[in-house]
Amino acid sequence: MNFGRIDNPEQIDFTLAKTHPETVRILATFKKTDKPSFFVGCASWNKANLKGFYPKRTKDELEYYAKQFNSIELNATFYRNFDAQQFEKWKAKTPSTFKFFPKLGQEISHFKRLNGLEEVVNSYINNFSTLQEKLGTIFLQLPANFSPKNFDFLQNFVENWPKDLPLAIEVRHKDWFEDATVFKNFAHLLEENNIANVLVDAAGRRDMMHMRLTNNEVFIRFVGANHPVDYDRLDSWVQKLKEWQAAGLQNIHFFIHQNLQEEVPLLATYFIKEINSEFGLALKIPNKNNDTTPDVQMSLF
Repeated sequence: MNFGRIDNPEQIDFTLAKTHPETVRILATFKKTDKPSFFVGCASWNKANLKGFYPKRTKDELEYYAKQFNSIELNATFYRNFDAQQFEKWKAKTPSTFKFFPKLGQEISHFKRLNGLEEVVNSYINNFSTLQEKLGTIFLQLPANFSPKNFDFLQNFVENWPKDLPLAIEVRHKDWFEDATVFKNFAHLLEENNIANVLVDAAGRRDMMHMRLTNNEVFIRFVGANHPVDYDRLDSWVQKLKEWQAAGLQNIHFFIHQNLQEEVPLLATYFIKEINSEFGLALKIPNKNNDTTPDVQMSLF
C-alpha cells in the first residue's frame, strides 16, 4: 500500500493522538473483558507480494498463510467480485478459527460511488456470505475524492446495509476530518448503525488517526514506512489497545501493510509477540524467516 507514503518518515511525529472523548463514552457501555477477540493479518497471501515468507515448494499459499495468521484483510475483492464457489474453496483451505475481512469492490465505492447499488451490493454480500462463520467484518474504502458533499449517498448506503452483517467504513477526503461538525455527523451515522470507523495509521495522513470508535470494534489499517520507526509505532499501538481494552473494547482487528509488502510478515510477527505478552494471548507466531531480533530488523531498511 502506497497510501500516505512520504520520503522522510523520520521527520513525522508518530505519537498516537489521545482517545476521542466519544470513544470513552461508547466503550463504557460494554462489559469489560480480560482477553478481547484479536485478529491480526496481512492484506494478501500472494507469494509475489510476501517474498521470502513461504518455504520452498509451498504448493498452496493460502493454506500455508492460514496456518501462520488467524485472518486476512482480503483486498483482492476490491478488484474482482469472486463467485461463491471461489469463497467455498478458500473456506475449505483454512482452519475453523480463521476469518476473512473482505473489501467491497471498486465498482461500488469508486465507479458507482454508492449510487444505484442494490443489485451489485447484494451480489457481493451473497458471495461473501458463503464464508459463513469465517466471514469477518466487511469493509468499504471510499476514494479520496469522495467528500462530505456526498454525505446523502453515504447515509443511504449505511441505513440500507443489512443490520446483522458487520461493516467498517474508511473515508479519505480531508474534509471529513477538518470540520468538527462534519466529522461528528459522520461518526454519529456510523454509531447509530453499529458500523466501525476505520483507523488508518499512515505517515502522510495523520488526520486519519481520529481515535473515534463508533461501536465495540476497532478496525486498524497500519501502513508501515519501511523504516525502523515502524516497530516503535507498533509498541505504541499495543499500549493504546490496552487502554481501550480496559475501557471496554472487545474486538480488535489489526491489518499490517507496507510499501514493500515482503516486510509485512516481519512486522506482523513482532506485533503478535507483543500482544501475546501484553494481553495474555496465545496467537500463533508465524514461522519461516520471520526472525525479529533487532539486528535482523535493522538489516531490512
